[in-house]
Amino acid sequence: MADRYLHLTGTAPGRFLTRRLGLPQPAPLRRWTLETPHLDGPLLHLTAGTSAVTGVAEALMTSGLTVTERADRPAAIVLDATGVATAAGLGDVHAALHPVVRSLAPGGRIVVLGTVPSPDDHHQAAAQQALEGFVRSLGKEIGRGSTVQLVRIPVARIPGGASAHAAGSTLRFLLSPRSAYVSGQVIELTSAAPESGSAPTPITDPAAPLTGRTALVTGAARGIGAAVASVLARDGARVIALDVPEAREELERTADRLGATALPLDITAPDAADRIAAAAPDGLGVLVHNAGITRDRRLANMPADRWASVIEVNLDSVLRTTDELLKAGTITRGGRIVATASIAGIAGNTGQTNYAASKAGIIGLVRSLGPRAAAEHGVTVNAVAPGFIETKMTAAVPLFIREAGRRMNSLSQGGLPVDVAEAVAWFAQPDSTAVNGQVLRVCGQSLLGA
Repeated sequence: MADRYLHLTGTAPGRFLTRRLGLPQPAPLRRWTLETPHLDGPLLHLTAGTSAVTGVAEALMTSGLTVTERADRPAAIVLDATGVATAAGLGDVHAALHPVVRSLAPGGRIVVLGTVPSPDDHHQAAAQQALEGFVRSLGKEIGRGSTVQLVRIPVARIPGGASAHAAGSTLRFLLSPRSAYVSGQVIELTSAAPESGSAPTPITDPAAPLTGRTALVTGAARGIGAAVASVLARDGARVIALDVPEAREELERTADRLGATALPLDITAPDAADRIAAAAPDGLGVLVHNAGITRDRRLANMPADRWASVIEVNLDSVLRTTDELLKAGTITRGGRIVATASIAGIAGNTGQTNYAASKAGIIGLVRSLGPRAAAEHGVTVNAVAPGFIETKMTAAVPLFIREAGRRMNSLSQGGLPVDVAEAVAWFAQPDSTAVNGQVLRVCGQSLLGA
């Protein structure tokens, strides 16, 4: 369903009326297209004090933007604050951004580079944790469709310092139109290399980084799952689209459109992992757990079958199939597992104790399995946590609740399925090795939850 309010605020009378009434004024978001793959304008590279990492400039060069230390109207600003280790050092953050923040172009990007708070130096830990509060607040006030993020590079874990090279894929994503609906997020990179014992697969074609990889997407017949399958196919993957047999007709239409393989299968079936393995005889490079259901009702009115069905589909089947596919080696070394959580699993939601429990469980899975899967199987495990996304399901929500969902975020609008898909594709990149155990909210920095 079209966002008529967003359209209204794009007109002169609409802007005048909403300004007079003090109503939200969302800016149309610019998303990735083949014709406009990059932001328009230069990238301003700043440093707060002294950097604690090397290779930042080189990593920024891969963004496709012109990197400069001075610009009147930058499309993006990257502030290296990795060397900030005291409360006084936070003054350098203010001094660097205060003069330039108003000059950021509409729909621009600000990325602050920090490092992991030290367990041994409480002054450094306080200063680096302060950056999180700074970034989340700036994301809420920046406006005009712009976004703000914090990327932590694990300097303290690497003797002799660290290089920003591992942040390359993360910076390319955050400094591009692909991250239009991601803001106020904290991404903590890891220094542990999942592909222990084997070199990461090189990207031979930046326009199709998943070439040669097979990706399976569950719940792929429609909505977010179909968008994920489409973006992974766009990026070169051979896609297997899975959904319940009842959705076979729609699933096959989606698969035909993408040149993908349709796999009608109930993910809760006891033999689901075996049938997935049979459909991918050469193994999976990417596994996306997107299938999910809702059976909403307040706990006092919720029968056991409604509780059990949501837990079974949204969480237990994910745990079971992941364990079996990893054990069988179906997910190849250097592979990527991406699951779908939800801000309901972070902030809770009335009438969704079952759904919120299942999605919080996904977060627990990712944080626990990520490091072990990397060490034992050479596989990363991450999750996306969508907020209000414009789908057929949200279009059926009552008008006033739907409008509240759209406006209660820093971008004052709902996201699109492609916003979630772009985040999944970033996790799936062969060079996203350093991104593991992360839960990325794709919610426009929703005002609900952390």
